[in-house]
Amino acid sequence: MYETLLGKGGFRKGMDLYFERHDGQAVTCDDFLNAMADANAFDLEKFKPWYSQAGTPEVTATWTYDGEAKTFEMTLTQNTPDTPGQRYKKPVLMPVSVGLVGPDGKDMALHLENEDASDRKAATYTKTLQFSEATATFTFVNVSEKPVPSILRDFSAPVKLTTPLTKDDLIFLLANDSDLFNKWEAGQTLWRQTLLSLIDDVGAGRSLKLDGDIVEAMRVIVGDASSETADKAFIACAMSLPSESELSELCVSADPDVIRAVRDFVLATLARALKQELELGLSSNSADTYARDGDARAKRSLKNTCLAFLSRLEEVGVDHECLARFKRADNMTDQVAALACLVNRDCPERTTALTLFYDQWQTDGLIMNKWLGLQASSSLPGNVENVKQLMTHPAFDIKNPNKVYSLIGGFLGSPSNFHAADGSGYQMLGDVVLRLDTINGSVAARMVSGFTRWRKYDETRRTLMKAQLTRIVNTEGLSENVYEIVAKSLE
Repeated sequence: MYETLLGKGGFRKGMDLYFERHDGQAVTCDDFLNAMADANAFDLEKFKPWYSQAGTPEVTATWTYDGEAKTFEMTLTQNTPDTPGQRYKKPVLMPVSVGLVGPDGKDMALHLENEDASDRKAATYTKTLQFSEATATFTFVNVSEKPVPSILRDFSAPVKLTTPLTKDDLIFLLANDSDLFNKWEAGQTLWRQTLLSLIDDVGAGRSLKLDGDIVEAMRVIVGDASSETADKAFIACAMSLPSESELSELCVSADPDVIRAVRDFVLATLARALKQELELGLSSNSADTYARDGDARAKRSLKNTCLAFLSRLEEVGVDHECLARFKRADNMTDQVAALACLVNRDCPERTTALTLFYDQWQTDGLIMNKWLGLQASSSLPGNVENVKQLMTHPAFDIKNPNKVYSLIGGFLGSPSNFHAADGSGYQMLGDVVLRLDTINGSVAARMVSGFTRWRKYDETRRTLMKAQLTRIVNTEGLSENVYEIVAKSLE
């Protein structure tokens, strides 16, 4: 944010003054802020609440376009919610970088009302607004056509942004925004809205159907996967969907089974609809030899993202293809990516790949942690029993924190299994926490955090999780760390 407000040159001046003043000293956040302010003669007084008050600012943006006056008026409102011990938060100074994308998909030149004439000479396509009041309005002039705004470009401020962007607006930005962060964010917002709507459809008993416009928007993204000039790393990111855990946080009363079913439906639907593009992306980014440069890494990431989508297809040959790629992989990235596809499929190739991986790497403890984690995070139904068996495997040692984080932490990352409706996942975690607490209270405290969001779920799961928390807190000799976390969670 300092660099965005002051520019790269201004940020460098501030850094130079900071080192000149404080080299070899113990310093504070205020010392750093003062160096930035003094070096640039820039008032940063309203920036200080970023350090002094808790919570993430929530910003709401609204706008109107006047076709006759050729003006685009944007109003920003900020609020930081109350937190324990802190109420009535002050507005903070934040840089809000904005662009306006015209109907032709190109950025429009930006001019603010009351802007100095000298600032209007050079065409600027992104403006950084200095937003420091509870509410402020910014008016862009000479806007010839109604645009779609691109707000918080390059993630210019770490805030929660709410806008009235429609589904069509998001699809438009996903296809046309020149700012890669906002292009990605438009896709993520679109998918969050789509997935949550489908989750509501399940709750209302409606059949699942994926909007064709959204499929076509993804086709545009995936269609560039085979292009030599495309940004392969960005495409791989843009193809990702919000995780089950993220969706759970967004639901008022989360049902992990429904969330998983909806997400699996969307992934499978996209894989079927975009099979040709995905196969082309897979083949065109499969290099014959391993390389470590940035382009090669981006191609690997995109190739393995395409493979992950294709592994959602229930077709003859999918499992064989994943195993074949696993066997001929000449680097850990490709080998693990192929294995990650297979651990979520109930097939003989899964067992073969896991056995081969273990035989190859069993003497390397760190790689064995990956082997444990991949199996623990599998979305296959009933995976809790597999995790229990792995706890007796020679590759696992409950006294080794990293082994616990890989296996038990990996299991917590599989919501549909950890939150199994019969409570088996909760029972296993409760047993593990109590056993760990006699060995390493700090590790036990980290694992018990899997229960602390218990109020987020449906009534049946809430009851089951609360029972485990009650069981743990009532155990004699419980470590102070675990007791504090559990007791506070139950308050």
